[in-house]
Amino acid sequence: MTYKEQFIKFMADCGVLTFGDFTLKSGRKSPYFLNAGNYNTGAALARLGEFYAECFMENKIEAETLFGPAYKGIPLVVSTAVALKNKFDVDINYCFDRKEEKDHGEGGWFVGKQPANREKIAIIDDVSTSGKAIREVLPKLKKAADVNVTSFVITADRMEKTAGGELSAVQEIEREFGIRVYSIINIRDIIAALEKNVIAGVEYLPKMKEYIDEFGAKY
Repeated sequence: MTYKEQFIKFMADCGVLTFGDFTLKSGRKSPYFLNAGNYNTGAALARLGEFYAECFMENKIEAETLFGPAYKGIPLVVSTAVALKNKFDVDINYCFDRKEEKDHGEGGWFVGKQPANREKIAIIDDVSTSGKAIREVLPKLKKAADVNVTSFVITADRMEKTAGGELSAVQEIEREFGIRVYSIINIRDIIAALEKNVIAGVEYLPKMKEYIDEFGAKY
């Protein structure tokens, strides 16, 4: 299996990727759901970091520092930095933000490598459905230093139009901020995995295809 297929199987095994009848926050009825909260063991987190590292290396992402938006991005950025070193011998800085600025001790918004002018940064997060996380952290980073955010790396791109728009959340981020977004997998990879019986759930193929036909953004 490719690393993308391995990742989809890993998601299913962890209960992160499930099929059924789900009502999303947007109100849409979806035949699949992604719940990153089910990566809840040390083994799962270590393996997840390896998949992020694979994506990082495959796409030749340029970065000196990995940044994880609090809170979900914190374990992701740490596990990815560890995996890059252990698997590819790439030693990279990491940083994450606090929800509230610390006014004592070392103070400030950030834990880990402090942002510096012209520093190349890759933001690591789980799934971007609205771009909220990147809209919150970019002003913090830019206020701290004139950083160069080169990329935004997520686990999965749903590839569907945002409410009231024609672009996906990923496409909106790329257009609004000029930041390239990379995902380990996307919905079409999941459909292909079902077709190849990489994971169980082939009975949901028709609904998956109907869903992307109805809500999918043009790529």
